[in-house]
Amino acid sequence: MSKASRLTRSAGRLLMALVALVAAVAVQAQELNCNVEVNADKVANANKEIFKTLQQAIADYMNTNKWTDAQFGANEKIECKLFLTISSYNDATNRMTGDLQVQSTRPVYNSSYTTTLINFKDTKIDFAYQENEPLVFSEQDMQSNLTAILNFYAYMILAIDFDSFSPLGGTPYYEKAANVVRLAQSSGETGWKAFEDTKNRSAVLSAFTDKATSAIRDVLYQYHRQGLDQMALSVDKGRAVITQAIATLKKIYDVAPMSVCLSMFKDAKLDELVNIYSKANTTEKQSVYENLYPLYPTETTRLNKIKNESTDR
Repeated sequence: MSKASRLTRSAGRLLMALVALVAAVAVQAQELNCNVEVNADKVANANKEIFKTLQQAIADYMNTNKWTDAQFGANEKIECKLFLTISSYNDATNRMTGDLQVQSTRPVYNSSYTTTLINFKDTKIDFAYQENEPLVFSEQDMQSNLTAILNFYAYMILAIDFDSFSPLGGTPYYEKAANVVRLAQSSGETGWKAFEDTKNRSAVLSAFTDKATSAIRDVLYQYHRQGLDQMALSVDKGRAVITQAIATLKKIYDVAPMSVCLSMFKDAKLDELVNIYSKANTTEKQSVYENLYPLYPTETTRLNKIKNESTDR
């Protein structure tokens, strides 16, 4: 074999190796595209640099850890946001308290529209963090309360997203979230104990996994994959499935009226429902109104829009 041929073959192999490497990186692209914002305006007389490093540390943690064994392309990442508001900070103990707004969205098939899956505020945020402290990921033990909180919401974001695309598709991630809760409950940290609060992290997990309320997962699939995703083909057929999903939601209320999944659905979907039913017929509007009103009696303004919006086409 000539020297020129050997060089050509070597170059070809190198090119193939580079292509394979790029392909492997694309296949193993991380699952979340998480925007993180830390607001410490309520904290006076503190070194603001620590909050900047905290924001970057959380963003790196959410966006670089590999949360699943699933294959995600770079354009398939789940869009999500974490808004952490710090209300108090003790520089002697490095302890911070506040609340965390968790949001996630998903695209709707055959459209440029994105729909909200989660819009939830956790008011039980309490953790210790030192400036430039590395956040270490572990599934086997609880590294810190901060990483436990981040792990929990990463898995809930994944679980709810997967449920919206396939029936009970999020099961592996609810199981991972349950493991986070089990590890955290023995720590004595706030926000994890069962029956401590109707909207803490334990309650959120239970709302999606307890037998009495787990039909919320059927609602997620019906509403999104069988409803919204079909509306580009047939608005009426897609909306009819969403109407069925709302009826299922009412059944959850009948057995568990205080379940946090009901308020989570409202905060993510009520404004969207106003738009979905703006062109529905009177019978469909009335059915949805009658199913939603017992759940959300304080939301009369928005619910009346569902019932009374014009049906002009």
